[in-house]
Amino acid sequence: MTTNTPYRAIFCDLRTDRTIDILPLRDVTVDDYIGKPGSLSGTVPLPDAAMAARARRIEEGRTAVYLQRGNDLWWGGVIWTSTLQSDDRGVLSLGIQAATFESYASRRRIRATFSYSNTDQLAIARNLWTRLQTSLSGGDIGVSYGTETSQQYRSVSYRDGDETVYLEAIDALAAQDNGFEHHIAVYRDPATGARVRRLRLGSPQIKIGTTDLVLDRPGTILSYSFPRDATRGGTTARARGASDNTNQAVESRPLYSTEKTAQSLIDAGYPRIDLSSDHNDVSSLSVLESLATAELAEATGAVVIPEISIRLDDLVPPALLGRTVRLRITDEWWTEGLDARYRIIGVKVSPAQRGRPDTAELYLEEI
Repeated sequence: MTTNTPYRAIFCDLRTDRTIDILPLRDVTVDDYIGKPGSLSGTVPLPDAAMAARARRIEEGRTAVYLQRGNDLWWGGVIWTSTLQSDDRGVLSLGIQAATFESYASRRRIRATFSYSNTDQLAIARNLWTRLQTSLSGGDIGVSYGTETSQQYRSVSYRDGDETVYLEAIDALAAQDNGFEHHIAVYRDPATGARVRRLRLGSPQIKIGTTDLVLDRPGTILSYSFPRDATRGGTTARARGASDNTNQAVESRPLYSTEKTAQSLIDAGYPRIDLSSDHNDVSSLSVLESLATAELAEATGAVVIPEISIRLDDLVPPALLGRTVRLRITDEWWTEGLDARYRIIGVKVSPAQRGRPDTAELYLEEI
């Protein structure tokens, strides 16, 4: 990141969000996704002792970092590792690696016994975050919540001593048939200007915006790829869970779902390709049935996740995840012209530097 870049790196205390400093950050790459933590990597140059003293205030696991473009927050997360480096000329720099605020839930474990019975799955996800932040001192990192509902009810229990990771508990809940998506968005409150960390939930999907973002090639789209991967897909699926008995004198076998089959594809001439997944902490047959159904729906046939690279300009909004785009491409492959709608499920931003334009790679899901 150079001095004329529209980006700023704002370093804050993780628990209080108090600003520590605004430091230069070069060689920056950031990505963000629906349903899993995104990452940031970059380097703080240390040309003199004064800058080094400022950078020493960064504490791994305690410091948050935001990437701000213009007046908008484009990324926020927790700094987990840093590397102090000196090259052969004695030039110092501090490399940092951070992950979005979801990653905090991957560093926390459930250490209590509690359960939910016939409860909306989004209410369970919110309550898990509430427990994570409020049940014990030192756990509140300022994530706020909405009031989304799904009308999909679940029963689930957790036991002290199982050391279940909070993020894994939320992911397991979300992965079931008719499940949900989750993402922590960062933005500035339009009324106060304060930074906000907001848990967004959507069932079955997170969708934002009321109008399509139109992207053209030739035009805004710089490049694209449409990978099709049959090794990640299938036409049948089965989910396996925990052991079905506790008698050590008898052979232990896992519980397993019935085989779910994409019969329409097989009838159309596709071969049987089997998917299987293990869920060692699941002892409910109904949950395994739901997981198998969801996994087949997610990976029926060949898996396709289109990627496009666009030039960032003032017409591209910061809140991209969950937004619907209308993709229009005309070239030698799409001679008749592609005109299709997709949803953005991942974003990777590369700030302009060394003559490279300000770009974003968008990962898409067909609607």
